[in-house]
Amino acid sequence: MDTHLKMQFQKQTNEFFVRLEEVKPLCGANCKIKDVDRVEQILNALIKGGTQRLQLVSDFDYTITKQRTADGTPVLSSFGIFNSCKSLPKGYVEETEKLYQKYRPIEVDPHLPIQEKIKYMVEWWTKSGELLVGFPFDENEIDDVAVKYKDSLRDQSNVLFHTLYRLNIPVLIFSAGLGNSVISVLKHAKVLLPNVKVISNFLRYRNCLLDGFQEPMIHTFNKNETVLEGSDYYDLVHERDHIIVMGDSIGDADMARGVPASSNLIKIGFLFDHVEQNLERYMDVFDIVLIDDQTMNVPLALLSAIEAQEKKNLETSFQFNS
Repeated sequence: MDTHLKMQFQKQTNEFFVRLEEVKPLCGANCKIKDVDRVEQILNALIKGGTQRLQLVSDFDYTITKQRTADGTPVLSSFGIFNSCKSLPKGYVEETEKLYQKYRPIEVDPHLPIQEKIKYMVEWWTKSGELLVGFPFDENEIDDVAVKYKDSLRDQSNVLFHTLYRLNIPVLIFSAGLGNSVISVLKHAKVLLPNVKVISNFLRYRNCLLDGFQEPMIHTFNKNETVLEGSDYYDLVHERDHIIVMGDSIGDADMARGVPASSNLIKIGFLFDHVEQNLERYMDVFDIVLIDDQTMNVPLALLSAIEAQEKKNLETSFQFNS
């Protein structure tokens, strides 16, 4: 290719810019963006960086799974799936419900500082683990319950996961719930693919009896990539500084903490409960807030924009080198 054509090609690629109004799922009434210019700049940085610099980090409960279903069928959380297992002692189920009633209001209290909440979350998870001691449990029971909820994932989840796999984009699922249930639901939904890593609380056994949770403890406010340091997965993804983050709670917005400071992040927040009360707070921490959106259309649209430009670049490069 001669110098003039190379300069033309450089100029064309440098001038490429996607406007948000060109991304249809971002134009709906239920999609709220506080700083359109900033999100446009980040999206175009992700597009320019391509799939090789990208990773996806997501919460599980009510993020990958729906917040509501069309027919009103309740969607169980990962702990809810576990607590539905029939062999669990009645006393265990009753005590965990008491803990939920005590600590859940603290977790979602909009007026309590996060540092104060962390203390209570550690208490909650510690006490929950202490209840899971000294009785047998067959994990096949989790499968028996989870298979009923394989269709509880957001619409287009299967397409999203398989697109990420095809593009060789790592997927990190952070869950403060029960990892055994998360794995089971993903497996039955056929999206537990080789590029998917689950960081969560997993059951621990001693002498064939339950013995609480494996370390480290994962709660709502410590779900971030700093807990991965030193692991094989961290070595795989720590240089992928372009990240799509998805969550349904305020704490989820911080899940990408621990990646290089130069990262380009787009944070997607799924908002369902108490919309008027929570919208402003969500818009302060998430770049894109989706109100009662039970689909994966937005992350899919972002991936499509990134992949489309990669294809154009390859085609243009081929034409100029021919």
